[in-house]
Amino acid sequence: MNYPDQFTPQIWPLIVYCLAVFALIILMLSLSYFLGQKRRDPATDEPYESGIVSQGNARLRLSVAYYLVAILFIVFDLEAIYLFSWSIAFYETGLLGFIEATVFIVILLVGLIYLWRLGALDWGGYQKSLEKRQKPR
Repeated sequence: MNYPDQFTPQIWPLIVYCLAVFALIILMLSLSYFLGQKRRDPATDEPYESGIVSQGNARLRLSVAYYLVAILFIVFDLEAIYLFSWSIAFYETGLLGFIEATVFIVILLVGLIYLWRLGALDWGGYQKSLEKRQKPR
């Protein structure tokens, strides 16, 4: 297959980079083999323990609050990504883009206020919605 003369000089940096990466990998693996610890414990071959003797049960019960905070973090982290990309294209989007971003921020702000009033952002105690359900009627 004949490639144009422009293609072959452009491939050399990629070939040199790949060779450098492989050389670095071989160097790191060989150094860890020669300089690493040679002792083997009975727990070394156990799964997921990396040489540490297992203790207790692996199935822990975690509070739902951790999952809720993680999901809220992801939602508002995605908001930051969208707003960052919008800020890069600020001049291209014009007034319509500014209005759309404002509506987006307002919707998320209303959701945040709703979660705050519901008590979903409280770390201690229990949520206000549970208080309302547990009151006698």
